[in-house]
Amino acid sequence: MDRALVAALVFVLCGVVRAAIEHRAGGILFRAADRTIAREREALIRREAREPAGVGSAAVASLIVQKLPLLQPWITRYHVAMTRVMVLPLLLLLLAFTVSWVVGLTLLVAGPLIPVFMSLVGMAAEQASRRQMHEIGTMNDMLMDRLSAMLDVRLLGAVDRAAEDFAARAGSLRARTMAVLRIAFLSSTVLELFSAIGVALVAVFVGFTLLGEIGIGFWGTPLSLGEGLFLLLIAPEFFQPLRDLAAAWHDRAAGYSVVAELDALDAAERTRLYGTGAPAAPLAGALKVRIESAIASIPGRGLVLPDLTIEAGETLAITGPSGAGKTTALAALAGLLPLKTGRIQVCGQELNAGTADAWRERVAFVPQRPHFADMRLGDWLDPKETGSDPWPALRLADAERIVERLPEGLDTRLGETGGGVSGGEARRLMLARAVMAGGDLVLADEPTADLDPQTSRRIVEALLRLNAEGRAIIVATHDPVLAAAMNRRLEIA
Repeated sequence: MDRALVAALVFVLCGVVRAAIEHRAGGILFRAADRTIAREREALIRREAREPAGVGSAAVASLIVQKLPLLQPWITRYHVAMTRVMVLPLLLLLLAFTVSWVVGLTLLVAGPLIPVFMSLVGMAAEQASRRQMHEIGTMNDMLMDRLSAMLDVRLLGAVDRAAEDFAARAGSLRARTMAVLRIAFLSSTVLELFSAIGVALVAVFVGFTLLGEIGIGFWGTPLSLGEGLFLLLIAPEFFQPLRDLAAAWHDRAAGYSVVAELDALDAAERTRLYGTGAPAAPLAGALKVRIESAIASIPGRGLVLPDLTIEAGETLAITGPSGAGKTTALAALAGLLPLKTGRIQVCGQELNAGTADAWRERVAFVPQRPHFADMRLGDWLDPKETGSDPWPALRLADAERIVERLPEGLDTRLGETGGGVSGGEARRLMLARAVMAGGDLVLADEPTADLDPQTSRRIVEALLRLNAEGRAIIVATHDPVLAAAMNRRLEIA
C-alpha cells in the first residue's frame, strides 16, 4: 500500500512538473512568435515606405495585417510538434521493444504510416493554402480599388455591378477556404484512425497475453500485469506526437505560404527613394529646376519625363491623358523617384541621394488624395513644428472659415481622408499646410480633380495667391481652367 501511494504521488508530481514545463515553454514560444511577427512587420513597413516594389498597397497591407499572424501557430505548434516527433516516438519504441517485440513491431509498422500520409496530404494542403493566400490579397486589392473609386461607381450607376463583383470574389475566397478546411479535417480523421488502430492492436495483444491466450511476443517470461499496463500507457504516448504533428500540418502549410510570399516580395524589383528623409538645411542657391533627357525608374519599367525648366515665381501646368506620367514627373521633381538616365538639376546642383533631403526642404507637395494624420489639425498644419501662427496660411489658402466651422477649431482631429470636411475644403487645408511648410516650389497633383466649378475656382485662386507671394507652382492637371491660369503649359503625349 505504501509503495502504491508513493507511486501515485510520484505520478501526480511528474504530471504537475510536466504541466508547469509545458506552460513555461508555451509562454516562451508565444513571445518568440510575437517578436518574430513584430520584426517582420516593422521590416516590411520600413522597406515598403523607402523602397517600394511594384505591388499594390492593399496586397502589402493584407500581408502585414492578415497573413503574418499565421506564422504564430507555425512557430508555436508545428516546430514543437516536429521536435517531439523526432525524439519521443523513437524513445518509446525502444522501451516497447525491451518489454515485447510484438508491441514494438506493431508500433513500428503503424507509426510511419502517419508521416507518409501527412506528406501526401501536405502537398495538397500547401497548394490550397497558397491559393487561399493569393485570393485574400486579390480581394483586398479589389476592395481598395472599389472604395477609392466609389464616387465614380455611384455616378456611373455601377453600384450593383460592383456589389456582384465583390460577392463573386468573396464566394471564391470562401470556396478556397473550405478547400483548405476539407483537407485539414480529412487528414485529421485518417490519422486519428491510424493511431486508434495502433493503440487497439496493442490493447488486444496485451489483454489476450494476460489472459494466457497468446504465448509469444515477449522476451523469455510472459508479460506481467505491470508490464502490460506499462505498454498500454506508452502506446497512446507513442502516437500523440504524431497526432500533434498532424494537427499542426495545416499550420505548416499556411506558414510556408506566408514565407513564400515574403520571399517573393524580398526578390521583387524595387525603387529606392533618394535621400534618408531626415531633416536637413534647405538647399542653397536661387530656385531653378531643369529636367533633361530623364527617364524615371519605376519597378518593371521606365517612364520618359518631359524636358522642362522653371524658375522662381513662375507657374507651369503639366497636362496630358491619364497614365502619361504627370504624377510621376512631380514625384521625380520631389526626389521621390530615381532616374535610369538623364538628370534633374535643382538650384544649380544635380538632384541625387546627397541633395534630395536638402532640396525637399524647399518643396511643398500637395497630393491628389487628402490624408490627415491622427493629430490635432493645428499640429498637422505645421509639418516642421515651427510653432508659427497658422491663421495667415489659412487665410492665404482660403481655408480660414473651414477651421472656424469645425467644432473644436484647430484642436479638431479629422479622419484619415478628412472626415468632417468636403473634398474641396480638404484640398484648401492641404494648401495651407504647404504654405506653412515654407517651400519655394509647390507641386500640386490634380488639385481640382472631382470638384465642382465654384470650388475649383477657389483652389485656383488660392494657388495664384501662393504664386503672388513668390512661390513657383507646378500642377499636374486635366482641368483646362487651372491649366489656363498658369503662365505656361506643358502637354505630355
